[in-house]
Amino acid sequence: MNNEQIKQLEKELWGAADDLRANSKLTAAEYKDPVLGLILLRYAQNRYEEAKITIEASIPDGPRGKRAPKKEDYLAAGAMMLPENAQYDYLANLPEGEDINEAVNAGMRSIEAEYTDLAGILPKNYQELDSDLLRELIRVFNKDSVKKLSGDVFGRVYEYFLMKFSMSGAGAQEGGEFFTPPSLVNLIVNFIEPDHGIIHDPACGSGGMFVQTGHFVQDHSNKQVNEAITVYGTELKSNNTRLAKMNLAIHGIEGKIIESNSFYSDPHDLVGKCDFVMANPPFNVNKVDKKKDFVKNDNRLFEDVGLPKADNGNYLWIQYFYHYLNTQGRAGFVMASSATDAGSSEKLIRQRLIETGDVDCIVAIGNNFFYTRSLPCHLWFLDKGKRAENRDKILMIDARNTFRQINTTLRDFSPDQMKGLTALIKSYRGEDVSEQFSSNEWLQEKFPSGNYEDIEGLCKVASLKEIVENDWSLNPGRYVGYSIVIDENFDYQSRLSEIHRHLLSLNDEAYSLMQKILGSGAK
Repeated sequence: MNNEQIKQLEKELWGAADDLRANSKLTAAEYKDPVLGLILLRYAQNRYEEAKITIEASIPDGPRGKRAPKKEDYLAAGAMMLPENAQYDYLANLPEGEDINEAVNAGMRSIEAEYTDLAGILPKNYQELDSDLLRELIRVFNKDSVKKLSGDVFGRVYEYFLMKFSMSGAGAQEGGEFFTPPSLVNLIVNFIEPDHGIIHDPACGSGGMFVQTGHFVQDHSNKQVNEAITVYGTELKSNNTRLAKMNLAIHGIEGKIIESNSFYSDPHDLVGKCDFVMANPPFNVNKVDKKKDFVKNDNRLFEDVGLPKADNGNYLWIQYFYHYLNTQGRAGFVMASSATDAGSSEKLIRQRLIETGDVDCIVAIGNNFFYTRSLPCHLWFLDKGKRAENRDKILMIDARNTFRQINTTLRDFSPDQMKGLTALIKSYRGEDVSEQFSSNEWLQEKFPSGNYEDIEGLCKVASLKEIVENDWSLNPGRYVGYSIVIDENFDYQSRLSEIHRHLLSLNDEAYSLMQKILGSGAK
């Protein structure tokens, strides 16, 4: 199945599932977990069927014939030995008179009983769905075209459904995002290149950063994902924690996700141990209790200036990400735009961070990249292994005017823009990206010289001296300036003359009207 066929299938499956919801009384939020659970169940069935053929062929003949496959055989093959009552064919062929809702709940419980790592994760609230709706959903995911899908494609379908649910506001009642748009995740992953070691996301939502890291490892490493990386996530919301664990399971990524509040705990004990940190933390979180002993004595903060006075958690998060890194570690994270210029105690923390020499790059992102909020943001990149030539420099990229308009309310980066932005940081790091500059249309348009250079309105390598002069600001707009585009085919002089004549006419009318008013008052 090629890329276009996969995209078409994603749309067909979502369209069918969404039409069923539209004809029910369910909100997107109520519908999300049961549907994602059915996708996971379908994936597990497909992996089971794939592995079954290989396992049965590999079992040697014994005196009494071949032994029956065991649970351990399936685990070794990266699959689950599904109990019969949890198999999709069993559920799809259940007689009309049987309670389909309880049957699916029972199947989910059977899987959790066999695989304790999944205990408490799988949805078991199918009694809340109309039985006819549930039967139709099972039929949607039991089509022949779906039965043939591989694990990689299922991962894409799961991610597509997560994205569509996020776009429909299915996480709004939980107080934040559970899904970071692919463009921002991809840019973070491309910039920090997480292809080995310990990966940590202390605000992991549904685990999208880990999934994209898995794709990066597959594309850039000779190792299997679980050989190359070890992932650790922390997430405050119970529902998001379950989504993340399901997301890892469906992508075959081993990892440890803990439900906890990162402001008041460090459950994985990873300070100074992470090769890569990436996150999209909740912005501007108020009312963090800074009087708690854990917060006051947190070793994830700078000792003398680390406790910000501002009533939000932005500069707590920024320090966490920095202190989790080992001596060569890299971090990439989404942050509120206000953080780059925040004053008072936050400026002191930012100054301390800049003075380490480990701030690598800041990217300004424009409006409408997120599905349920339109505010701009910044991507921060830290690198404790920066090359010596860049220790007192920071690459500033203003990408607010770099986007592809998907519809009236949503934007992303085109493939050329994504590759082009990635080439900028590679060039800054001293890598040879001449091929990208010669073959990428976006780069050719922006950099006619064929090499990286500071471009007004887009990018600049800012020196520490310039940053000090700008009061320790990390706002790219302060450094890259504004580009003025001159349209050679537009007659600016004639238009200015026209505007001037119109202004004189308006002034004459205003004067005439004033005289009439004054004359009327004299009588």
